Amino acid sequence: MNTFQSFDGLALAYRDEGEGLPVLCLAGLTRSMADFDYLAPHLGGVRLIRMDYRGRGASQHAPDPMSYTIPTEARDALDLLDHLGIERAAIIGTSRGGLIAMALGVMAHGRLRGVCLNDIGPEIPAAGLGRIMDYLGRKPKFKTRAEMAAALPALLPGFANVPPDRWLAEAEHQTVETETGLDIPYDPRLRDAVAAAAMQDTPDLWPMFDALADLPLALIRGANSDLLSRETADEMHHRRPDMLFAEVPDRGHAPFLDEPEALAVIRTWIKACA
Repeated sequence: MNTFQSFDGLALAYRDEGEGLPVLCLAGLTRSMADFDYLAPHLGGVRLIRMDYRGRGASQHAPDPMSYTIPTEARDALDLLDHLGIERAAIIGTSRGGLIAMALGVMAHGRLRGVCLNDIGPEIPAAGLGRIMDYLGRKPKFKTRAEMAAALPALLPGFANVPPDRWLAEAEHQTVETETGLDIPYDPRLRDAVAAAAMQDTPDLWPMFDALADLPLALIRGANSDLLSRETADEMHHRRPDMLFAEVPDRGHAPFLDEPEALAVIRTWIKACA
C-alpha cells in the first residue's frame, strides 16, 4: 500500500499491482479498496489500481467533512492517475464508485478507456438510500466480527448461497477491531456530508450516463438489488444497446464481482477497453 497527496494536502491510500491495461477500481460509499480483493485474483493482464477515498480505509480524514462529495472524490481519482502517470484508465465502479465514474465521464471524458458499473445507475430508489442512512456513520452493534458475520445473512436478505467465510471477510472489511469493540473504518462525519447532499435538489443523472456513449460500457446488477431497479437497468440498456450486462442471482446490493456472471462480463469488457 502506498499514499499520494490530494490537491488539498490529504494522504490518500492506494494499491498499484500488475501490468497491462490500467483498471481503476472505485469502491462503495463507506467501503475500501479491500472490496476488490475478491475480483483481483481472477484478472490477468491488467494493471489493477485501487484507492481508498478521503476519510475511508487507510486514507486520511478531511478537516472538513463537506469535502466528502462525488466531485471532490472524482478529482482525487484524477490526481491518483496523474500521480501514477496514467493518461487513460478503465474504471470499475461499485455503487458510489459508479457515480464517480459517471461524473468523470463529464469532468474528464478523455481520461477514460471504459466504465463498468456495479449495481448502480442514474436513478436510486429512496428505499435503498434509506437503508444506507440506517447504518451510515454508526458503530456496529456487534461485539466481535464473528458475531457480525453470523448476523449478516439475516441483515442482507437479498443475498443467498454465500459461504460463511465470505461473510466473515465482509465483517472484516466493514469494521475495525478496538479494545472497546468494533468500530467503523471510515470518518463517521461522512453521514453529515451525505445528509447535507440529500437536502439539495436531486440532480438528473441521466446526462452523466449518456456522457459515456462512446466508451465500452458494462453493467452488473444484483438480481435482488434495492439500489438499482430492473426498470432503471432496462432503460440503461435501451439507451446503450451495446452495453454488456449481467444480472447476478442470489445477490442484492452489491455483487462481490467474483461471481461467474460478473466475471464473464468484466473479462469481455476489459478486452473491449484494451
